[in-house]
Amino acid sequence: MNIQKTTNNKQAIGCCQFCSTQLRHTFVDLGMSPPCESYRKPEQLNEMEPFYPLHVYVCEQCFLVQLQEYISPEKIFSDYAYFSSYSDSWLQHAKNYVDLVVERFQLNQDSQVVEIASNDGYLLQYFVTKGIPTMGIEPAKNIAKVAIKKGIPTFVKFFGQDTARELVTQGQLADLLIGNNVLAHTPYLNDFVKGMKILLKPHGVITMEFPHLMQLMAENQFDTIYHEHFSYFSFVTVEKVFTAHGLTIFNVEELATHGGSLRIYARHTEDSSQLVSQQVLELKDREQAAGFTRLEHYFSFGEQVKETKRKLLDFLSKAKREGKSIAGYGAPGKGNTLLNYCGIRTDFLDYTVDRSPYKQGQFLPGTHIPIFHPDKIKETKPDYVLILPWNLKKEIMTQIAYVRDWGGQFIVPIPEVNVYL
Repeated sequence: MNIQKTTNNKQAIGCCQFCSTQLRHTFVDLGMSPPCESYRKPEQLNEMEPFYPLHVYVCEQCFLVQLQEYISPEKIFSDYAYFSSYSDSWLQHAKNYVDLVVERFQLNQDSQVVEIASNDGYLLQYFVTKGIPTMGIEPAKNIAKVAIKKGIPTFVKFFGQDTARELVTQGQLADLLIGNNVLAHTPYLNDFVKGMKILLKPHGVITMEFPHLMQLMAENQFDTIYHEHFSYFSFVTVEKVFTAHGLTIFNVEELATHGGSLRIYARHTEDSSQLVSQQVLELKDREQAAGFTRLEHYFSFGEQVKETKRKLLDFLSKAKREGKSIAGYGAPGKGNTLLNYCGIRTDFLDYTVDRSPYKQGQFLPGTHIPIFHPDKIKETKPDYVLILPWNLKKEIMTQIAYVRDWGGQFIVPIPEVNVYL
């Protein structure tokens, strides 16, 4: 994920990262938590571990829901544990997207596609197979190396105005500029969007995907809040941000990914070749009717989250008193927020498993729950498997359907505790 590295774009502490208004209103307070991707090696278990606030505010002027920069982006993203290619459904999502935009915008060997937060090349590889020139921008050196090995040119830097200008001098202006699940990852929001304006060709298109705040609230997805997610966007607010920097959102799609996301399409405001769609107008109306331009709408979320915590702990406590064994599936960032906020450690969860070799043999941050290969589930035959990446529950329940052979059941914690046979 990509953030402008220089610090001269920081807002004053306690101010909105978009409009600089003093932040006075709490959206939700999840207490103290370690960075969600800071997995612990065995030799680190007895060392001091840093915890930071997960206190989220809502701006009374622009309604941007946001986390303060309690921890620097460099500490989070320079060596990163999340590899996109370990999710089959995410790879399929990426391939479907590439097929869609190549046809819609008539991309070919004369086009230039640039992806911000290109990770391990999970998406750009599908452009490469079509013979379309690509460039990735990725600050995590360990992940960028994987993309480069796949033959995907990757610029190892944080993104913002400086990086955009550097790429422009190299002739890397974008016909299509992509950012999937990166807009929320920058505490330097204005600098980031200005950088996109610089890098985009006069008739180029930006597409960005990010979790939709409306869905986060409706489905109680508080575990998608963690230190690397600095912003949580409604459509009405993201439109304000883009408009302020000379970009017009001309279309929007509502997606099922990450529990409910938006894919926005933007162009230079001075480029009138793409008309604003009816979907844009309808979504704005829907959000306004739901209360996203009224401050009081945001105040009910905190109590909703507390009740979810109580229900999950009640279920796990009852299961353990009955002598049941519980294992986890996955070691995602959202899982670490959930476990740390709820105080779930090895007293409730024996272990978790993950398909990523990068995480196996390590321990979850804060809770120190051990991470094993998925085969561990076959060995121990737990009574329950708690699915931490609940947004992939169908994929996971299919992958480990053998759990049902011994009467095991699946627990999905969000939006509230549900048990699946």
